[in-house]
Order: sequence, then C-alpha cells, then structure tokens
Amino acid sequence: MIDLVSKNSRVDLQRKSQPQSPPNPLGSHRSLSPMAVASIAVRSAVGAALSAVIAARAVRRRSLDVSGGVAGFAVMAIHLACGYRYGALLLAFFFTSSKVTKIGEDRKRRVEEDFKEGGQRNWMQVLANSAIATVLVIFLAITTGGQDQCLDSNDSKFITGIIGSIIGHYCCCNGDTWSSEIGVLSDEQPRLITTLKPVRKGTNGGVTLQGLLAATAGGLTIGLTFVAVGLMTAECSFKMGLRQLLAIPISAAAGLLGSLIDSLLGATLQFSGYCSVRKKVVSKRGPTVTKISGMTILDNDAVNAVSVLLTAVITAYACIFFF
Repeated sequence: MIDLVSKNSRVDLQRKSQPQSPPNPLGSHRSLSPMAVASIAVRSAVGAALSAVIAARAVRRRSLDVSGGVAGFAVMAIHLACGYRYGALLLAFFFTSSKVTKIGEDRKRRVEEDFKEGGQRNWMQVLANSAIATVLVIFLAITTGGQDQCLDSNDSKFITGIIGSIIGHYCCCNGDTWSSEIGVLSDEQPRLITTLKPVRKGTNGGVTLQGLLAATAGGLTIGLTFVAVGLMTAECSFKMGLRQLLAIPISAAAGLLGSLIDSLLGATLQFSGYCSVRKKVVSKRGPTVTKISGMTILDNDAVNAVSVLLTAVITAYACIFFF
C-alpha cells in the first residue's frame, strides 16, 4: 500500500513538473470536420454562381466597369465561401451604395469632377473598398474552420477583434459612400471639417448635417445586416445572443466615424481646387485652378483605404471591449 502511494505521488510530481501549454489566444481549436469541409464546398459553389450573376448585372447597369466586374466577382465569391454573413455585409454595402449613387444624378453631374453614369467603379475602387476585408474573412475562416462565430471576448478576444474589424470595414465604406452621395444633394452649404468655413460642393473634407446623418444610417444598415444574418448562421447562448444587438449602435457609430476620418484626411492630405474653366471642384493642380484646401499627398482611393483601415482597428477594439 505504501509503495503504491509513493508511486502515485511520483506520477503526480512528474505531471506537475511538465511545462503547461499556454492558453490559445484564438480560443478553442476549430478543426475542419468532414461536415465543415462540405459546408465550405457548398458555400464556394453558391458564392461563385451568385457572384457571377451579380457582377454581370452590375456591369450591364454600369455600377461597375469590366475590370470592376472581374474584381467584384472574385471578392464576392471569396466572402460568400468564407461565410454567408460576411458575404451579406459585402452585398449590403454594394447594393445600398449603388442605389444612393444613382440618386440625383443630374445634380451630381454638375458638381462632381469624375462623374460617371451609374457611379461606374473600376477594379482599383473595388479593391480599395474590399481588399482589407477580403484578407480578414479568409483569415477568419481558416481560424474558425469555416464556422460562423458570435462576438464573444470570453471565448476569444482575437476572433472577436477580427469580426469587429470586418464590421468596421464595411461600416466605413457604406457610411462614407452614403455621406458623399446624399450629402452633395443637400441644400445646406458644406463646411470644411478642419475650419468649419463654408466651401463649394464637391470639396474634399466638406461636411453637411445631412451627409453625417447619412453616414450614420449607412453604418446602421451594416449592423442590422450583421445581426439579422447572424441569427441564422451563428450559434450563441441566449444571453450572448441578446448582446449581439450591441453591434447595431456600434456599427452606426463606426459609419459616422469612418466618414469623419475620411473627411479629415480629405481636407488635409488630398488637394481640392476650383477650376475656372470647368466650373467644378477638382483634385489636380493647374493654371486655371485656385486652391481650396489640402495637400497633394493622397488620392481618393488612398484616402478611402486609410480611413477604412483606421475605422476597422477602432471598431475591433470597441467590439473586444463591449463583448
């Protein structure tokens, strides 16, 4: 009996002396089960088919040019393959921003420097509004084994932060587009965000109350989409499911924040001037152009990319804090 006790004691001491593996910052390990592989395969097939239809339709309706259609197809297919909820966020941004772009086209034609019928976007504009999110959804799918997750820092702060980044990304994109496309139609004269002095419509960094409210609504739309689709694709406890509703006000705030960051960058690092020949605000210097604001450091696509990145990071931390 004494010998048996001593042996058990030695075994316990050996176990205690073995180094303990550190906790996994990614949360519980998500292995790819045969069912998960089959689910990803189905989403990939559905994503490819749906993306082809939507991209072709967008090119026909001049929401995208041919290069934008190709890029849009690839981005949409990847999002849907990685998770229906993230594909839904991209589609909510694409469809709603395309709709608001077409509102008041006659008035926008007289104001906007690079006006295109239907708001036609090329591949660079598509990637400026989706490249960061595409990388994030791929990484998230690999980390979670393709399973949709709830925002829950107790389970994994890392995964919650990544999901928050994706939400922030599309809140910024949608909020900024809604702000620009609806704000330019306001009867109110824009004011430069850095000085609050009145400026011409179309000036980078010019804001109106109508535009800021539109930015908030654009972010809110993304938040509603995230929560609504998540009810069907993610498994949460009842308590955590209720907490997911916090994503809606966070998204609204992210839409407004993204628009403000975009305006601040546009007012300081993007050139705006008035062309006396074209009678429009332009973004390039010239002999007939009088400077309004900004330096020639970033173009519009770069401003969008930087504002998206900053909003994504801030929203990630917000989600970690609130969830």
